[in-house]
Amino acid sequence: MALKKRNPTSPGVRAQVNIVRVHHTRKDPYKALTVASKGPKGRSRGTVSVRHQSRGAKRLYRIVDFKRDKHNVQGKVTSLEYDPNRNADIALIFYVDGEKRYILAPKGLKVGDSIVSGNKVEPKNGNCMRLDSIPLGMAIHNIEIQPNKGGKLVRSAGTSAVITAKEGKYITVKMPSGEIRKVLAACFATLGEIGNSDHKNVKIGKAGRKIHMGIRPTVRGVAYSNPRDHSHGGSYTSSGVGRKSPVSPTGVPSKGYKTRKRVKADVYKVKDRRVK
Repeated sequence: MALKKRNPTSPGVRAQVNIVRVHHTRKDPYKALTVASKGPKGRSRGTVSVRHQSRGAKRLYRIVDFKRDKHNVQGKVTSLEYDPNRNADIALIFYVDGEKRYILAPKGLKVGDSIVSGNKVEPKNGNCMRLDSIPLGMAIHNIEIQPNKGGKLVRSAGTSAVITAKEGKYITVKMPSGEIRKVLAACFATLGEIGNSDHKNVKIGKAGRKIHMGIRPTVRGVAYSNPRDHSHGGSYTSSGVGRKSPVSPTGVPSKGYKTRKRVKADVYKVKDRRVK
């Protein structure tokens, strides 16, 4: 995978950096595993209900198999594809019983490779196993939080977690953020690091591409001319003289004010990502 810079023919493409997806083997998705993504995003009956969101470019949603619950059935990678709904690539798998599914494509997975999921399978790239069967120190992704609920953790491009310890019915896993947490040993995870690690080096280059992605512009609160539109709005507020403490459009403090309720899953944290 390589990065490509555009010729500076306009200000919008002068700083633009894109990924050259030469490793993709299929342009159009497998139609049976797609559904239409409909509806105006960020609006309710025509009124903006979520700021900074728009419909964006039309695209089909690819149904990805996060559960990997087709146990002990051999599958073969037939194509590596781009998914406009996520930053990771996806792979189309043909199973020996005739079923086809999409999975997140791990780094190093190639067309023609065989993968399988189950309790007692070979610990190799792309296979899916129970956490208590995976050797210590191996990179994993698509980790379940609850058994048979599908992978919820570590699903973005270029990320992976590492198993650091096994204690009874819990497995200690170090997340990409640095957080260390306990996960039930009965949960499944996929081996390997997720591919498309160059995604972090992409530069959008112009605002129009953000609109295509469904992200509308964000305006600073002090730039509003009327306080009824934003708490920071009104005359003489942009100078910083007499400005109130930072708040959200609804008046909730936005700097250091904790609004998150205590989460029950926090008891499984061994080390928080904020702790150095």
